[in-house]
Amino acid sequence: MPETDQGGVRSVQRAVDLLALYDAEHPSRTVRELVTATGLPKSTVVRLVHTLEQCGLLWSRGDGRTVPGPGLLRWAELARTTWQLPEEALQRLRDLSEASGGESIGLYVRQRDVRVCVARHEGNRTLRHVVRVGAEMPLWAGAASHVLLSRADPAEIAAVAAHGPHREWAGTLGERARRAAVRGWSVSHGEREPGVSGAAAPVFDAAGRLVAAVALGGPTVRFTDEAIAGFVPALLDTARALTALGSIGGTA
Repeated sequence: MPETDQGGVRSVQRAVDLLALYDAEHPSRTVRELVTATGLPKSTVVRLVHTLEQCGLLWSRGDGRTVPGPGLLRWAELARTTWQLPEEALQRLRDLSEASGGESIGLYVRQRDVRVCVARHEGNRTLRHVVRVGAEMPLWAGAASHVLLSRADPAEIAAVAAHGPHREWAGTLGERARRAAVRGWSVSHGEREPGVSGAAAPVFDAAGRLVAAVALGGPTVRFTDEAIAGFVPALLDTARALTALGSIGGTA
């Protein structure tokens, strides 16, 4: 790749990384905060902020802080309509929750080294696993991650596992991904957080590509071997139904 192209890609990546620093806990940022968080020179951050403001992706509100800009509203609405599942698919999530005794259901897609929740049905149990739509979770842990990595090569898995709890995690994660590929589903207990368990199955697109993982999540005390054996058939049926509907990422 020519040096000028590399510089352009680097600038785009820096701009994206800067935008990613705005979240529910940090809806506004000062330039000083952005410099500290990115480790970039102040002049570079100021230039990026100015460019993003010109594009409407950031907005300076006059008190020294910047917020996500109005230009993102159009994209946010487009993303919402694109990723909103049709009613038939949402009903499948509700049915799976009922079949599992009221556990919460999530649909996840892979985004580099994280998995993102793109759809959700909250269970009716008082003690339940809570994840918001749009939340990013680590790809190195959890049943949904095993499924999403079930077709990944060893190098990909090793790169993801580098963020895991210890140096030997690549072998562990690789084995769990391979097991998910063989049996068509996966289960996890306390990988990301003690006391939290999950079970997941793959969702494919019309071309046979693995595009998502549908997962149940809840407290480990309820994910006994007997309980898992009871709801896995419904989990697999839901995954097949979502595959047949072909609505992951929109249909337009």
